[in-house]
This record gives sequence, structure tokens and C-alpha cells, in this order.
Amino acid sequence: GYGQLPTAVNITWSSINFKTLLQWQPKPSGYFYTVEIHGQTSDIKRKCILTSETECDVTDVLRNVKETYTAHILSVKPAEIDNFEEPPFAVSEKFTPYSQTVIGKPEIKDYSQKGSRLNVVFKDPLTPYRFPNGSFQSIQDIFQHDLEYKLYYWKDQSSGKKDITTKSHSFEVNVDSGKNYCFYVQGIIPSRREDRNGQESVVVCTSVARNFLDEYGTEVFIILAVIAVAVITLAIVLPVVLCKRKKAKEARAVREKELLSGV
Repeated sequence: GYGQLPTAVNITWSSINFKTLLQWQPKPSGYFYTVEIHGQTSDIKRKCILTSETECDVTDVLRNVKETYTAHILSVKPAEIDNFEEPPFAVSEKFTPYSQTVIGKPEIKDYSQKGSRLNVVFKDPLTPYRFPNGSFQSIQDIFQHDLEYKLYYWKDQSSGKKDITTKSHSFEVNVDSGKNYCFYVQGIIPSRREDRNGQESVVVCTSVARNFLDEYGTEVFIILAVIAVAVITLAIVLPVVLCKRKKAKEARAVREKELLSGV
């Protein structure tokens, strides 16, 4: 018989955009694992039969994403695969793809900042599931109106963050003209109790033309003020100094002339 074969421990589900992996421990020695997926309303499906790995991709047997599944991980010996004795197994926690898969990063497709308008266009993450024509379904195709997106945006080099929500694939927001802005997009499932927020897209910053004052702000005014004061002071002081020097030179010339005439 199977004797005292070890059973799997630390069984976890890992799922992003409906691509779902089962992982467990320990690494088998002298035996193998076989994974059985049990659905509430579907037949038992076997995956990763007689594997020596501790990971199994079960995406294709979870196509009914709203069904709740459990995984039985069997510890088996190849010589006894046809044995009628039931092999030892461990059972995973329940998993429902629709409510537990993580929403992946949206892709920023295009953006522009013209005047006081910032426009952002993004793309849904794709799932491993296909339409009959062979094209991949996006998470929007599966979640429909349960999915919305949030744009977080802020003025470059500022910590003040604003956000706006949409169910479409674009945003249009009012911003300060001539100022650069940074932003990212995140998918959200408001109806979920857990894992409501998806992964954040990459952060992108606009690069609008900046003039000298926009770039350096108050420092420019301080520098200009100092220069202006210096120029005005020089304009007042320099003529006075030159005038005094001229008068002193004339007075010295007169004294020298008087001394020479006295001799």
C-alpha cells in the first residue's frame, strides 16, 4: 500500500488576471504528486499527473471563473497508480477566480497634455482565456461592469495626489497649464470585500515646455531683485563717486598751480 507517504503542506493559490497556479511543499522523494480540481458543480479534473514539481498551472480547468474550487493534491507511487487503495492527499482552501484573482497592471497606451487638459488612454490586461475566434479575452470582457479604473495624478515634484474614476479606457482631467504632471492607473473591483485594488501601472510623467520662471520659480525673482538693486545702487553711487573724484582732482590742480606761482 501507500504506507506513510508524506502529504502536501502550505498549499497556496496564486492568480493574476485569471492565470492560476497551485503551489505546495515538500519536494517529493520516492513518490509523485497528482492534482485533482474539484468544482462545486463540475466533474473532477486531473492536472500535473505524476509530477515531481511542487507547482501546477490549473488555469485551463478553472474556466467557469465564478465557480468555487478546491484542490486535492495526491501523493502517489507510479507502481501503484492502478491500485484501488485511495492515496493520501491534502486539500487546499477554497478558491473562486472571479472574486480572488488579482487585477494586473493596466498598460498606458497614450497620453497628452495640451493647455489645461491631460488626456490618458490605457489598455486592459489580457487573460489566458480566448474568444472562439482565438483572440484573448481582457479582464474587462470577464468582469464587465464590476470593473472600474482609477487615475491617480499629481503635479510633478508635489505630494498632493488627486484621483478620478472611469469605466471606460480613457481619462480627461483639468490641470494647471504649463505644469508637468505624473500619473498611474489602477483597476478596482468595488464589489469585492478583499483584493479590491489591482496592481498599479507604471508611473508616467508629462513633459510640457517650461519657461525659465516655471523651472526655477521664486529663486528667479530673488536673483532678479538682487541684480536690480545692485544695478540701481551702482547707477546712483557711481556718478557721485566719479563727481567727487573729478572735484578732488580739480582742487588738487588749483593748489599745485598756486604753489608754483608763489615760487
